[in-house]
Amino acid sequence: MTVSEQVVAARSELSPAEARVAAQVLAAPSRVAFGTVAELARRAGTGTATVVRFTTKAGYRGFADLQASVRAEMSESLRPAAERIREPAARDLVDLTLHAELDNVRATLQGVDREAFAQAVRLLARSRRVLIAAGEASAGVARVLRDHLSMLRPAVELVRGSPVRVVSDLATARDGDLLVALDLRRYDRWVLDALDQAKRSGLHVVALTDGPLSPLARRATVAFTVAAEGSGPFDSHVGELALVNALVAGVAARLRAAAAGRLDAIESAWAAASVLAQSRP
Repeated sequence: MTVSEQVVAARSELSPAEARVAAQVLAAPSRVAFGTVAELARRAGTGTATVVRFTTKAGYRGFADLQASVRAEMSESLRPAAERIREPAARDLVDLTLHAELDNVRATLQGVDREAFAQAVRLLARSRRVLIAAGEASAGVARVLRDHLSMLRPAVELVRGSPVRVVSDLATARDGDLLVALDLRRYDRWVLDALDQAKRSGLHVVALTDGPLSPLARRATVAFTVAAEGSGPFDSHVGELALVNALVAGVAARLRAAAAGRLDAIESAWAAASVLAQSRP
């Protein structure tokens, strides 16, 4: 059985405190994979002894055994597409995809630290300039972030192109500007180079990546873990997009008056230019 299946199977035997530990394991497995007993106990509002009792009831030989199982599952989910495509396909791919994407969104958003989220929203709303760099696989999500943020505030740019272009774009950034980085394992090297340049220049960095041990997370001011389990050979970016939607909603709420005026101006320009076709009743 998977870790989540073992935890769910043990629920009827858990005390209320142990059930809170179980909820934390299900909500944020990456924190279990790279955290400590004390951290898990703190998030569950209980003690380390309760965590140990929970792991035993869930069928593990202690926290280290649970942690190893979570890490093994994460490693399995991050295998290259060239390996995954050789596996037999599930009979009902629609149902498999439904559950995989629901799990991705749930794990990503339930694992968000609220203080880190508030800090990221503040940086996205208040930084003089927001630069966005994404690996090739996350480029579509990065464009959504750029397009939506640009409708709420000025000075939002994608960083892409040749190494000369990337270095030039970052060279004009100033101390206190923001770089948002999105990428999953295996990471585009140019994104890591851009992060290094950004840190040397004093930029804040918000990273959306696949775990706290990601090289993006280690270079970030604020880092978020996104679940990316795919139902086919490729990683899913649905959880990543859900987190981007939450961040944009946070910026909209923070900049409500200014953002409303900016959106009104955009809507007026669209109407004047007749660039959108209206649906007929």
